[in-house]
Amino acid sequence: MREPVQELIGLYQNNIYAAAFSICKNAQDAEDVVQETFIQYHMSKNQFESQQHIRAWLIRVAINKAKNVNHTFWRKNKVPLEEYMETLAFETPKSQNLFETVMKLPEKYRTAIHLFYYEDYGVKEIAGILRISESNVKTRLSRGRKLLKESLQEEWDHDE
Repeated sequence: MREPVQELIGLYQNNIYAAAFSICKNAQDAEDVVQETFIQYHMSKNQFESQQHIRAWLIRVAINKAKNVNHTFWRKNKVPLEEYMETLAFETPKSQNLFETVMKLPEKYRTAIHLFYYEDYGVKEIAGILRISESNVKTRLSRGRKLLKESLQEEWDHDE
């Protein structure tokens, strides 16, 4: 199964951008990753089983490309997280605070939490995307949640 690139861009561009941004923490790098991901899909000869298989493949490619960006020496035009936060619209101050806290997590926990809560992937699917075991995904989610809880609890205790 192959879908036209334009159709996939319309369907998954925002998801891929969010996954890339959660790793890069930089708008320009995330945009580049999105573009490179769709170029790689266009150039590949892969056949896919379903729409979900395509989506998982695109996100896996984007995550790998985003990690590669983080390891390059030249990371020009970085936008600090605070500056990017000003461009986002949140429904409540609590949702903004939660997003900021998630973005401060270590990459491996942040990525697992993003895929589970924001992209609605299950543990098995995340394991396939990240190429790690299901138990490792569960561990990352558990530790990420614990770090979030501790961080948010400190802020709540500090505010009182």
